[in-house]
Amino acid sequence: MIEAVIFDMDGVLFDTENMTLKLWKKLCKEMNCADVTQHPEEFMGMNSDQIHKHFLDHFGVDFPYEEFMRRGRKYAEEEVQANGVPVKPGLYKLLDYLKQNGFLIAAASSTKRVTVLQYFESAGITGYFNRIICGDMVEKSKPDPDIYLKAASALGVNPHSCMAVEDSPNGIASAWSAGMKTVMVPDLVPPNPRLNQMLYACVPTLADIIPLLERE
Repeated sequence: MIEAVIFDMDGVLFDTENMTLKLWKKLCKEMNCADVTQHPEEFMGMNSDQIHKHFLDHFGVDFPYEEFMRRGRKYAEEEVQANGVPVKPGLYKLLDYLKQNGFLIAAASSTKRVTVLQYFESAGITGYFNRIICGDMVEKSKPDPDIYLKAASALGVNPHSCMAVEDSPNGIASAWSAGMKTVMVPDLVPPNPRLNQMLYACVPTLADIIPLLERE
């Protein structure tokens, strides 16, 4: 029986991964540096420390990481302030359903807490969530299961009673390793045979999770 639903944020609740990659492409041209957007599936779901290491490993110690990220955060803040955070289809319908039917709701995002709270406030969804666990609250980021285990513990439920909603290979591996029923809502990365082995289901939108819960 499913007692709780735990969501990744970027690419699941909000269309922020597409937004970020567009901004990063613009930055790569501005700064005349390597195109870091070629294989986003390699670092999607990681926290800032792991992304830093990934960039240095792949693009060299001369890559201007700090300046790149500083400008990237500035552009993202300007985009959200001007247009609001881009919400994924079916978000409000699913959150309303979960609240009305007594499910516990949590977030397990590798993004820093200050940004998560800013985006939640922008979208008006903070009040739906019983717990919000962020990348700077755990030592090991996805694909390690720590963040999902911490979310389940914060909710006071067994991980096996949780459904996790993810979009990235790292996130799917994290939730699966935590023992959760993992549902993929594809964003930048399509499902593949390796991911399918870890999935409870794959659905096109957040609203399509409702029939899964009703079946449970």
